[in-house]
Amino acid sequence: MSKAFAIAIPHDQAMDAKDEVSFFQAVKARLAKFDGTGSGKTDEEIETTIRQVIDKALVSEQVIDVFDAAGIKKPDISILSEEFLLELKGMEHKNVALEVLKKLLNDEIKSRAKKNLVKSRTFLEMLEDSIKKYHNKILTAAEVIEELINLSKDIVEMDNEAKAMGLTDFEYAFYTAVANNDSARELMQQDKLRELAVVLTETIRQNASIDWTIKESVKAKLKVAVKRILRKFGYPPDMQMLATETVLKQAEMIANELTS
Repeated sequence: MSKAFAIAIPHDQAMDAKDEVSFFQAVKARLAKFDGTGSGKTDEEIETTIRQVIDKALVSEQVIDVFDAAGIKKPDISILSEEFLLELKGMEHKNVALEVLKKLLNDEIKSRAKKNLVKSRTFLEMLEDSIKKYHNKILTAAEVIEELINLSKDIVEMDNEAKAMGLTDFEYAFYTAVANNDSARELMQQDKLRELAVVLTETIRQNASIDWTIKESVKAKLKVAVKRILRKFGYPPDMQMLATETVLKQAEMIANELTS
């Protein structure tokens, strides 16, 4: 990876990856000092040092392989695979494993936030809640790792659910927007909500224009269209206003793709 990065510089895509690999370069440098030194550092001292290194990592100019930096064998499959998560869980330094997993999950959630408002918001809240419990010493590093591994599986399940339902990323984003309350899920069931999501996606795509996110007249037209569709599909009346706002916020997130 480092060789490929060096060759690719100064390509824009290569420069975009600099912060990520710099983070793991710093972790590796710290890990090298932990093993076989007999320094006698306590877990708390090690953890504090790692956090300081992570805070400074983004200014580093050196680059290394992400998985090598974390002391993990590079898998041939997704970083959120069972194989990878088990290997991470088995790392000797739990606090290091926690920081690596937190960073990777945060990046995974960020990438999904560009397309799915509801799910990314939920995942981010779960991540922050777990880390907060760790900082408050409610859970140990090992226990938080277990929680984050479960969160990783939830993220993978989200990807699998969209495929299983035969929905595109955009359609699934609108599905999660309208399925984000118990009464709608109970009243309409998955198939009808799925159909609603497909209709919403197509309607917004047809009515969206290049500058629709800044033109109040276009936004008002879309809002009326969304409300009409929700009523047509029998969406719970008491939840229609919230669902409409969520759908429109979701639409704004992917405005460029919808109008391309």
